[in-house]
Amino acid sequence: MKENTLAPIALFARNFVRHPRMLGSFIPSSRFLIRTVLSQIDFRRARLIVEYGPGVGTFTRPMLARMRPDSKLIALETNPDFVQFLRTHIDDPRLQVIAGSAADVETELATKALGRADFVISGIPFTTLKPHDRTAVVNATHAILQPDGAFLVYQFSPLVLDSLRGVFSKVQRGFQPLNMPPAQLFYCSP
Repeated sequence: MKENTLAPIALFARNFVRHPRMLGSFIPSSRFLIRTVLSQIDFRRARLIVEYGPGVGTFTRPMLARMRPDSKLIALETNPDFVQFLRTHIDDPRLQVIAGSAADVETELATKALGRADFVISGIPFTTLKPHDRTAVVNATHAILQPDGAFLVYQFSPLVLDSLRGVFSKVQRGFQPLNMPPAQLFYCSP
């Protein structure tokens, strides 16, 4: 592996050791998981995409590579190490990295006058959130989505399913075994 490839992996692993409940896995997502989740995004029409918990940009970079030149990607991250890493290692004017919680997405988008999101992607480990916080994130996400938008969630546990079904009118499930650990997928429509 090249040195520039090892840096984000080392940062991710270090943060997993320090904050295991903040990260869902000890290694970044596999290319198989990335491909499966991103296949649900219509990049031709997506003007605003929101990402919760971008970590070291494992999904961020492939999204930027597929996005339209006039679209925006808002990445909300609570880990200051990851915020700093993303801000210094991804130079793309379409990306705005915000040091903040997914529960505050409504305020963040309103402050920036961005309107509603076409797609929201999340890998934050819902199993480690308190039920109140999990509900707050799911409700806030529903509130900021376009009527034809989608909330794309990848997890290592099905625990979030009831919270999603309680808010979204349609929740489809998927599975990606070629990831460590294998991932549960949830595709939610308002």
